[in-house]
Amino acid sequence: MEKQDTSAQLERLRIDRQAWGSGPTPGVRRRRWPWAAALLVLLALLAGLAGWRLGYLRPAREVAVATVSRLAPAQSLSVLGATGYVVAQRKAAVSSKGTGRLAYMGVEAGQRVSQGQVLARLENDDLIAARDESSSRVRAASAEVERNLAELNDAQLNFQRISTLHQRQVSPKADYDVAQARLLKARAAVSAARRQVDVAKANLRQMQASLDYTYIRAPFDAVVLTKDADVGEVVAPFGGATSAKAAVATLADMTSLMVEADVTESNIGKVRVGQPCQINLDALPDTPLLGSVHVILPTADRSKGTIIVKVRFADLDPRVLPEMSAKVSFLSRELSPQELKPRLSLPAQALVSAQGKSLVWRLKDERLEQVAVATGEALGDSLEVLSGLKEGDRVVLNPAPDLKPGDKVKVTTP
Repeated sequence: MEKQDTSAQLERLRIDRQAWGSGPTPGVRRRRWPWAAALLVLLALLAGLAGWRLGYLRPAREVAVATVSRLAPAQSLSVLGATGYVVAQRKAAVSSKGTGRLAYMGVEAGQRVSQGQVLARLENDDLIAARDESSSRVRAASAEVERNLAELNDAQLNFQRISTLHQRQVSPKADYDVAQARLLKARAAVSAARRQVDVAKANLRQMQASLDYTYIRAPFDAVVLTKDADVGEVVAPFGGATSAKAAVATLADMTSLMVEADVTESNIGKVRVGQPCQINLDALPDTPLLGSVHVILPTADRSKGTIIVKVRFADLDPRVLPEMSAKVSFLSRELSPQELKPRLSLPAQALVSAQGKSLVWRLKDERLEQVAVATGEALGDSLEVLSGLKEGDRVVLNPAPDLKPGDKVKVTTP
């Protein structure tokens, strides 16, 4: 009896899952699956439509792009471009006139020197001694002149005395003749002594010149490009000996720097003397310089088919050095210094107008976005950018009217 009561109590505690609805029947489960599938399809369609509108599912559009960059206004005025190098028009490999061993070297590469400054000196003790000997000979010859002048004065006084006595017929004719001959001899001796002085001075000048040749001096104000010899080495004109140096240093006048540009024969008609130019040095990419055509050489290089045009700097920058590579733009008119400053620009073909605004399609992460820009003056085929873009941005050239934001694009060569 007690066991039956326990079973009845347990039966009363059991939960009826069907009454509470937490355990659907198999038939109910089968009826809910079509609704779930329809909901998933709807969500997929909505996602696809959104992706299509945002451009993620549309095929990539082929577009030509250009990069927003800085452009100097002078580039729109260029009628011809050429390349060349900076060349010093006054340049010298300085050497000695004579042969000798270098005893002193007073300059280094890069040092500025003045005209007449001693750059180096050869051994010259023997020449100094020869110069001093010649100087002594000059003094000795001068003293001989003085002695002969004294003899001439005595001969003149004696001749005057004998001449007076001879006129009074007190002195014989023989004494008069002797006095006259002595006077003439004294005069000749003075003249000869003076010629000896001239010879001695000439010899002194020769010795001094030979001594000066041992001092190697700067021929003009310049900068030392290279030091080609050092103390102890033999220097000979024209490098006469195998081990001898032909030059001790190479100098360049930095005020004579010009750009020597190669212009093709077919384009030389576009260049004239005095024509304004813009010079861009590879070493100073952010510093364009003004110049003008100085001279067109009257000969051509048959191997290259070019003619050298020398372009003078309007204001020479101290950073400009010989042998720097340069690009020259021959301009149609003069430029002001303000026009040398590069300006941010984009090609005019990238600009579109809509609702009174200037717009461009900018490429970002291989997708398109539309950007409003403010433009300034025209720079040839480009427009100055005042706002909306930055240097390095890529914009679409000649954009199609059906482009949409978010479109994925494939860049092609314009």
